[in-house]
Amino acid sequence: MPRAVAINVAANTTLPGFRAPIYPDGTFQYVPIPEREPTDGDVPTYAELGVPERLPFDVSGDLHDRPVHVDPEFADSLGRDRYTYGDEHGVKAGPLSTLEPDDRLYFYATLSTYDPDEWSTQRVDWRPPAWGAYLIGVFVVAAVWTPSDEQRRDSTEEPPSWAATNAHAQRETFDAEVLVRGSEASRLFERAVPLSEPTGGADANDLVTTLSNDSGRGPWWRRVLRYDETAADRLTTRVETAPTEWL
Repeated sequence: MPRAVAINVAANTTLPGFRAPIYPDGTFQYVPIPEREPTDGDVPTYAELGVPERLPFDVSGDLHDRPVHVDPEFADSLGRDRYTYGDEHGVKAGPLSTLEPDDRLYFYATLSTYDPDEWSTQRVDWRPPAWGAYLIGVFVVAAVWTPSDEQRRDSTEEPPSWAATNAHAQRETFDAEVLVRGSEASRLFERAVPLSEPTGGADANDLVTTLSNDSGRGPWWRRVLRYDETAADRLTTRVETAPTEWL
């Protein structure tokens, strides 16, 4: 039976300075963080990806021309054609390096509760009042790559060909400690799945406190959440049925 890991990604109040919105029907915007390192390639900006014009609020004009760290890549989103994720930080790279084919890599993000005027009469009681943590997508793992000791010493070593468009492969110095490729069964969700209770973004629900290895205490929404085989199966079932609860 497959296992699962969930990691935090996407825009936040530190980078680029705001959270992407989630709407009353569970739809949301996927907004990656800015690229923080020098790049060696044609890395798109927020404006080129059309991100600012899709947001329901204004963002700083400086953001429009900033390169985007599109990681994870979801096929058919933001101009990508594959599913890859890379990470240079040991706290995430360690758990991700243990994943095997058919395991699940879930991605979650903190999203701001947003109610467009035209939806103001729609009752919504499953979202926290200001912000919450939500699952936004999943990879069904097809392959996992980690660098050898020799590759770590040789910064010119090329990543696997399937990761050529990954954000870490487009940096001047390739720095990923792990790369994950998702199969065609992977996807960016149409509707986000809550990890937070309706009482508040910091209040973890049972997908965190009961199913994962995490207690849900402290800033759990920044941590790696691990699910054993039984918990991963229950999580997958909840993900598949959760959106129907508010539609």
